[in-house]
Amino acid sequence: MNEDLKVVVFSLGPEEYGVEVDKVRTIERMQPITRVPKTPDFVKGVINLRGVVVPIIDLRERFGLEAAPYTDNTRIIVVNQQSIEVGLIVDSANDVVDVNEDHIEEPPEIVGGIRAKYLRGIAKLENDRLLVLLNLQEVLNKDEIIQLEQLGED
Repeated sequence: MNEDLKVVVFSLGPEEYGVEVDKVRTIERMQPITRVPKTPDFVKGVINLRGVVVPIIDLRERFGLEAAPYTDNTRIIVVNQQSIEVGLIVDSANDVVDVNEDHIEEPPEIVGGIRAKYLRGIAKLENDRLLVLLNLQEVLNKDEIIQLEQLGED
């Protein structure tokens, strides 16, 4: 039997997604973002988070989903990816759950309009609840990481 995985649950529209707790540095309320020119559209800019410049990406735009206005529930989940911190804008961050790795299945080709390469798998939780687990290495590819690192240095 595999071990449980602790996962932060967040939402984008009606779908619930998860990212491993050990990759999450902090979850912040939405705050003013400083735009940075010549970045992809899904890179919203940077924030100063307790003295550290953190690039912010809109996960809806990254996945090609329909844009939604930011609300009081909107959160920035700051994750550590390949040794840099990146903020992910999500509709809301709801919960932390334990997922047994035995209950994680391969993702289908497309889930909620999101290509499988961005997804680690689909976790089946109690009460027929499904959780889409992100593959952070694919959400930000190597070239984008280098570009985001440079944002933090400017």
